[in-house]
Amino acid sequence: MTTPDVHYSDLRTTPRQNLLDKVEALLGRAGLADRVQRGDLVAVKLHFGEKGNTSFIRPVFVRRVVEAIKALGAKPFLTDANTLYVGTRAEAVSHLETAIQNGFDYAVVGAPLVIADGLRGSTSVRIPIEGKHFREVCVAAEIAHADAVVGLAHFKGHELSGFGGALKNLGMGCAAREGKLAQHSSVAPKVKAKLCVACGECVHWCAQGAIAVGEVALIDAERCVGCGECILTCPQKAIQVQWTEGPASLQEKMAEYCLGTLAGKRDKCVFVNFATQVSPACDCYGHSDAPIVADAGILCSADPVALDQACADLVNSFAGNPGSCLTGNLAPGADKFRGLYPQVDWTVQLAYAEALGLGSRLYRRVDLGATGA
Repeated sequence: MTTPDVHYSDLRTTPRQNLLDKVEALLGRAGLADRVQRGDLVAVKLHFGEKGNTSFIRPVFVRRVVEAIKALGAKPFLTDANTLYVGTRAEAVSHLETAIQNGFDYAVVGAPLVIADGLRGSTSVRIPIEGKHFREVCVAAEIAHADAVVGLAHFKGHELSGFGGALKNLGMGCAAREGKLAQHSSVAPKVKAKLCVACGECVHWCAQGAIAVGEVALIDAERCVGCGECILTCPQKAIQVQWTEGPASLQEKMAEYCLGTLAGKRDKCVFVNFATQVSPACDCYGHSDAPIVADAGILCSADPVALDQACADLVNSFAGNPGSCLTGNLAPGADKFRGLYPQVDWTVQLAYAEALGLGSRLYRRVDLGATGA
């Protein structure tokens, strides 16, 4: 197996080449022109950021990616799937409003916005896989139907997987609500009795007839298929996820969802990780804490495993920022993610993704340089 290249740019620029130019150069080095053909519908998968979050990828960078795709005669659209938790991106209307408020308007990015799993997160495609946890995965329909995928991920810490990068953007980010619930939980949602007013709204939305209402709503775990519809539609927020999966199991399930997301389009994908404003937690929060290291750079590859490994190595090579929430493992070379979350072994996602054939943890870093050379 050939060792995959991970193309790297620091944040140095010149009057002849700004950072937007370098992003386009990285895409070219990673083989975008060989992976996207004229007429392709290209899903540009990114995280639009929760309302109040400020560490997501800047829309001006996304516009340059869109322009590079359009230059090849393809048709890009920006996309993400709805969230499992109830926030400002839990259904398509609020999700699109949040995306636009965060700067991802057509006038800025030059591409339409499509929420990949529909109005309420239930528009999906079931894709068969051979995994330890799943025999099929529930992928957001418009990502499954796209001809090609360009994944743009903000590389940062994450409280469940240690870090979030290309693999999390693919696995968790491309799952429909049912798929997100399957990764996070092995049991049916729970009803918080003190919040439930027995309105019966959940019964109306449950296609499986798994909910009955007495003094409070009751969910039949045997009949529940884990679609998560009741979580979103409960007006009192009384139905909630049972967060039962440990970090290792969740990372393995996430890797299996990556396998399904890339099925049929392994040679039609390119991935970019922005290891900038490396916040300690997910962009799903409505705030962004101080970065744990200095801005490390931008990396690009056709191999998502190699890309995430290279980003983790790069971030760990930096000294920790003393003014951040990182209080241990501050030295260059120390594991910043274990410093944030000592109980989370973030290598699980990389090792299992490699075992599934999604890529290689061995890589060759190719530096772009300040002049693009």
